[in-house]
Amino acid sequence: MKPSLVRWLMLLACAVFVTRAWAQEVKTEVTRAEVVYVSGNDVVVKMENGEIKHVTVAPGATAEVDGKTVTVHDLKPGMKLQRTITTTTTPRTVTTTRTVKGKVWHASGNNVILTLPSGENKQYKVPDGTKFNIDGQEKTVFDLRKGMNVSATVVTTTPEVVVSQKRAVTGTAPPPPPTPTQVGVLLIEEPAPAPKAVAAAAPAPEPAPASLPKTASSLPLIGFLGVFLTAAGFGLRALRRLI
Repeated sequence: MKPSLVRWLMLLACAVFVTRAWAQEVKTEVTRAEVVYVSGNDVVVKMENGEIKHVTVAPGATAEVDGKTVTVHDLKPGMKLQRTITTTTTPRTVTTTRTVKGKVWHASGNNVILTLPSGENKQYKVPDGTKFNIDGQEKTVFDLRKGMNVSATVVTTTPEVVVSQKRAVTGTAPPPPPTPTQVGVLLIEEPAPAPKAVAAAAPAPEPAPASLPKTASSLPLIGFLGVFLTAAGFGLRALRRLI
């Protein structure tokens, strides 16, 4: 005999699984800002609309700046940051199965009302072909009678929405300061002044010796005086004769 649907479902008691999912909805939110001030984990940024915000960065948080992974301690004023939050919303139907025991309070067609151990009466819809375990025997919904104790597996289907988020922070470092532009100008070099003519200095005369060399003798001078006096004597004598 083939195992009944109830027995198969009892093997999955208290299991939860997804039966169907509809189209996902993906929403992307992008926020851009510029770092203004950094101190420890405190960062002040300027938003695109000019608003100034103070942010406390969680320890261990990282960002991708120019392809490198950096922490809050690597941030510098002037860095451009971009935070992208991707939110995925997935509606789906979740089916939960559990085993219940109760007493038949009323049965009609595929509908049965059970009195649970808590005293609560609850109505269930029985799928076609479902078997109930009654005193160790398999029964269908049409075999149920008021007052019977039954054990069954209840299948509950509930819709739910699963929301997941993915955050990523990227950025770029500030550009290096620009190199001063060098402008070409016209420079005119003035010619050097011609050197002034300088007259040649006449050679200085040699000074006369202050005294005769020690090796010279006084005899020539004495002889010259003797000749001079003799000539003067002859001249005076001739002059007297004429007078």
